Parts: sequence; C-alpha cells; structure tokens
Amino acid sequence: MGKEYDLFVPLYYSDGSRIEPEKFEQIQRILLSQFEGLTFFPQPNQGFWKIRDVVYRDEIVIYRIVAQNTRAARKFLRRLKKELERDLKQEKVLIIERDIETL
Repeated sequence: MGKEYDLFVPLYYSDGSRIEPEKFEQIQRILLSQFEGLTFFPQPNQGFWKIRDVVYRDEIVIYRIVAQNTRAARKFLRRLKKELERDLKQEKVLIIERDIETL
C-alpha cells in the first residue's frame, strides 16, 4: 500500500499576474526526478475558500504522484511546499495525501 499526493498549484500570483509556464515545467521536472512518475491535470480548476465574510477564488492545476516510501515523500513534499509558497508568492499551497492500494 502506498500514498497518493495531489498538489494544487495556482495559475496566478497573489497580485493577479499569470505564473510563467516555465515554473510549471520546473515543478514537473522536480516531481518526475523525485518520484519517477506523475500525472498532470492541466485543465484549470477553480478553488474557493472563505475567510470571515470574504470569498476568495483561485485557478489551479493539479499534479498527482504516488509514493511507496511515505516518510521520504512527506519530507520532500513539505520542503517543496515551502519553496512553492515562496516562489509562487502564495500564502498556502495545498497538498493532499491519501491512502491507496494498487491492483
């Protein structure tokens, strides 16, 4: 049994300007190098969240990876999350972890 991770990566910086395509290519290279495989969902998805009475909206793409070594994956993804938040000028980048079983 392994873990599946979804990285929700925004298409826009916090100031509203579009994130450069090279940044997404770099994320793909990093994930492929670390996990030797990934699935990229390039179609824009909308995320919404509410803080007090204000509703925020963001457009994101999703990268999905599968890992057998959970400890190493978590360590790597925590570090990557901080780097993405800094480089993409985001308050938070969402990474979801799920248990999986493969057939």
